[in-house]
Amino acid sequence: MAGSEEDSRYSRQLYVLGGGARRLPGSAVLVSGLRGTGAQVATALVLAGTGRVVLHDCGAACTADRTHQFLLEESDLGQNRAKASQRALAELNPRVVVESHSGELSEAFLSSFQVVVLTESPLEEQLRIGDFCHAQGICFIVADTKGLAGQLFCDFGERFVVDDPAEGDPVSAAVEHISQGNPGVVTYMGTENSHGHLFHDGDVVTFSGVQGMTELNGQEPVPVRVLDTFRLEISDTSSFSPYRCGGLVSQVQQPQECSHKPLSQALEEPKIQVANPEDLPRSCSLHAAFRALHAFRRERGRLPRPRAPADAERVLELARSLGAQRDPLDEDIVHAFASVSAGDLCPVAAVVGALAAQEVLKAITGKFVPLEQWLYFDALECLALAGAAQLTETDCAPRGSRYDGQIAVFGANFQEKLGRQKYLVVGAGAIGCELLKNFAMMGLAAGPDGELIVTDMDTVALSNLHQQLLYRSADISEPKSVVAAAAVQHMNPDVRVTAHQNQVGPATETLYKDSFFRHLDGVASALDTMEARTYLERRCLRCRTPLLDSGTEGTQGNVMPMVPSLTEPLAPASTPRDGTFPMCTLRHFPRTIQHTLQWAHDEFEGLFQLPAEQVNQFMEDPAFLEQQLPGKVLEQVWESLRERPRDWQDCVCWARRRWQHCYHDAITQLLHIYPPEHETSPGVPFWAGDRSCPHPLIFNPDNDTHLDYVLAAAHLFAQVHGVPPCRDRAAIQAILRDVVLPPFAPQEGLQIPLTEEPTDEAQVPTAVPQSRSIVPGIPVPPDHRQLTELTQDLVQWRQELVGDEDTQAPLMEPIHFEKDDDVHIDFITAASNLRAENYGISPANWLTSKRIAGKIVPAIITTTAAVAGLACLEVYKLVWGCQDLSCYRNSNINLSTCLMLRVQPPPAPTYRYGGQEWSCWNRLEMRAVGADGQAMTVQEVLDWLQRTQGWTVTMLLCGDIVLYDSKADAETRAWQQAQRLSKSLEDARMLQQQDLELLYMCEGEDAEAEDIRPPLLCSLP
Repeated sequence: MAGSEEDSRYSRQLYVLGGGARRLPGSAVLVSGLRGTGAQVATALVLAGTGRVVLHDCGAACTADRTHQFLLEESDLGQNRAKASQRALAELNPRVVVESHSGELSEAFLSSFQVVVLTESPLEEQLRIGDFCHAQGICFIVADTKGLAGQLFCDFGERFVVDDPAEGDPVSAAVEHISQGNPGVVTYMGTENSHGHLFHDGDVVTFSGVQGMTELNGQEPVPVRVLDTFRLEISDTSSFSPYRCGGLVSQVQQPQECSHKPLSQALEEPKIQVANPEDLPRSCSLHAAFRALHAFRRERGRLPRPRAPADAERVLELARSLGAQRDPLDEDIVHAFASVSAGDLCPVAAVVGALAAQEVLKAITGKFVPLEQWLYFDALECLALAGAAQLTETDCAPRGSRYDGQIAVFGANFQEKLGRQKYLVVGAGAIGCELLKNFAMMGLAAGPDGELIVTDMDTVALSNLHQQLLYRSADISEPKSVVAAAAVQHMNPDVRVTAHQNQVGPATETLYKDSFFRHLDGVASALDTMEARTYLERRCLRCRTPLLDSGTEGTQGNVMPMVPSLTEPLAPASTPRDGTFPMCTLRHFPRTIQHTLQWAHDEFEGLFQLPAEQVNQFMEDPAFLEQQLPGKVLEQVWESLRERPRDWQDCVCWARRRWQHCYHDAITQLLHIYPPEHETSPGVPFWAGDRSCPHPLIFNPDNDTHLDYVLAAAHLFAQVHGVPPCRDRAAIQAILRDVVLPPFAPQEGLQIPLTEEPTDEAQVPTAVPQSRSIVPGIPVPPDHRQLTELTQDLVQWRQELVGDEDTQAPLMEPIHFEKDDDVHIDFITAASNLRAENYGISPANWLTSKRIAGKIVPAIITTTAAVAGLACLEVYKLVWGCQDLSCYRNSNINLSTCLMLRVQPPPAPTYRYGGQEWSCWNRLEMRAVGADGQAMTVQEVLDWLQRTQGWTVTMLLCGDIVLYDSKADAETRAWQQAQRLSKSLEDARMLQQQDLELLYMCEGEDAEAEDIRPPLLCSLP
């Protein structure tokens, strides 16, 4: 039942690419050109598990390649680039066949590939190969980068079928009502996390589990028209049976056909994809600029020299001569492009290479709509940096350095400045690995005074290997930060990198003090939770440290630079959707697979974690019995001890009983209380709307899902009790056929809560062993006599167990749910799908169950590489010291649609306080050292604010600690004013904090000023 090792390795990617990812091992791709862009494309394809990747390059590796080609080592210089890159790529993924080729790209050679990618080819070769591929049905991609700009072209043929165009799972919703009419109107309920319309006009849907109007169940998909947020029009239902209750309406993904022109036609009549229509003229000018560059290279046999005015002017002349443009030629764009077109930048190669690799994956998997057909990307805003326009040909001339490609754009002095940077990278996961790779190529912190710190608490796992470039199979279980730092030094031995294994959060503020953050030139966030990202943003805001925040989910990603005094701070994280649902929904009225998976997760915790923790505490703590509320925990401990298995057969029998309780007895009891025909009031059925009427299941040892549940539950139960498990399905089936369970008799007089409000539940006397066979959620507390007997039994049990030499301590092993443990996911999947069968809910496969129950964020190497590249473009601006807001960019990308939106960040907001205008970046900083060299008293702080700002403080706080209150009585005020800050914090056990943020209120301030005063930062001696 568990996923294969392949599934574990590629699980995050499978959640992005879906079933089409299974085609990757059988595919073959050619990547021609192994400089920066080609290396990025090839790396992404190898990590993704493409079956065969052939590298083609006729050139030899040179020193300047190492500013953007991260696969090359010093010893590779002078060797063929493809051959040298092959060795490094083969190490990334042993399952992928990586070959090199340095000969001609003949038609016979090209015929063996599904996809051909050209990254360093002259236009003539692009046209020749493009025409051949179009005629042969081979998907053809051109990806090229020059300086600060990139170009991407796709031709997937005239009838390319996209099997699954959309991102994410198809939506589904519980049916509330269906009218009889032409057209019929479906009323459905939104999910807990839905916002706005779930469906769109033209979607096609199917129905399942509908009672009454059963004609809809299993019908061919029907198109819908959206009426409003919760209503859809469907086909004619006037002749169908009346709707009674229940049912699920589910979206069906429809294949989509795309038609592309060959390059020879598309070059003259380009379809250029842009995020906004106003971006089209810029892209058209870049289209002309790339064509002119090809003409210049054909004419001169080289690229334009960096910052050479005559060469740039010649490219502009060639662009003008190309003929009529759809839009006027932006000559400034062409000139700027040409002046740095000889440059090679790792971040630009990362962005364009990642976009190209995603298009390759689309071609192979049929997942997502391909690019239509051209895309242009540029970061020419970097040339608007103050002083950049004054760079000369001499400033940017080659030095024989590995950084020559970067010097061609930014000059030699800037390269030295890059080497002096002090940066912190928080997180060494997918984005962190790509950032560190780029930093190594850029030479960040590679100078005498440079410092690059990477910190991550995590260790390398198998599922990291397909998307985290710096790790190999041999690194599994090793600290990520340590392995990543070693990989950075291998790529560039000059980088001064240090690995930490700490979380950056409240618990480590004594290590990462304000002085630590102020010492940095910048922080790069590569965190995967909004809470952690928000904390880091708050620290950088407080210390006025530049921050680059990056995040991804599936094919979507974003980058936001936070620049002191210039940009608006990052928006605070909204409350995360934690997947919690009403308990009555989980216990009695589930309607989606998310509900049944959460129920299964709760079952896991309630069966294999909490009971073991309680029993161990009972055994270790003599006072345990006196500390518990009457009955509740004691009953659970009693039952856990009573159920202790002697051998594996006992574990199987326990799992069989649990199956019977959950999927037959509890459902039978529920239907006894509320039969299918039950009415809430006359004419109003109980089982309608958000309540689907369940049905009990009959156990069958030959049913795979039934057996999967017993096997997983018995295995976990055995682990809890230290019993050796067995995986022999036939032996388990033999045990199960001999299990005979007594018939279940529903109990009378029980009630269940229909809402989250407390209800007066029927008190039904029952013996302790029977209490857990009641419908879940109905506690039946024992009476006083039972409680006394229960306590006596437990005392006697403990005495016997403590005196037993064979008893192990602790008595039981609590099992905490772990999403990467296959047995855990086996149990969750089987338990959830059986409950889904009870309620007529479509089941989820093993991988989907793992994603939802494990709250796994889908991830793919292409998105992380593109996001890291965009972030590093902002690093160039920060290192330059740019104070022009118009040069910075917030970036949002969606690789499923090949859209990229880059906009100027919002400016830092201002507010008025105390008669002055303040920026959100302003703060009051005070070294809180008194005249005697000790920490200031509270009165000295009040005096400082009066002297420097003219403010009379009425209230002073540090967190929740009141340091001064002007409304207190005179004696209290005098005592407060005399207290030293250090003493107040010592009393509050906060003495370890040397950097404090004090809150204050002043005379005469508006009531609304509570959250808009400049923070007061104090540094204690």
